[in-house]
Amino acid sequence: MLKRELVDSVSQQLGDYYKQDIALAVDLILEEMASALIAGRRVEIRNFGSFSVRTRRPRTTKNPKTGNMMHIPARKTLHFTMGKSLKEVLIQQDKD
Repeated sequence: MLKRELVDSVSQQLGDYYKQDIALAVDLILEEMASALIAGRRVEIRNFGSFSVRTRRPRTTKNPKTGNMMHIPARKTLHFTMGKSLKEVLIQQDKD
């Protein structure tokens, strides 16, 4: 789903608000989530899931094309953990 599709869906459900206002709200939510993650805090949305930043250790690996050993530095990655409610819905959907 694209952000535009999310704004359209929310505006259809709410009806009384302008799309530009809903788009602004979505932008503000995403900016706050990004700010929290950049600051090293965890973002938890009940019944959906949680986002956190994890640090991957530095490692040495072999370039498959050239065979040369290369060093990959430590880096941060985004980790998402599904909430229990979302997980149950997805599992139930697979069974149907």
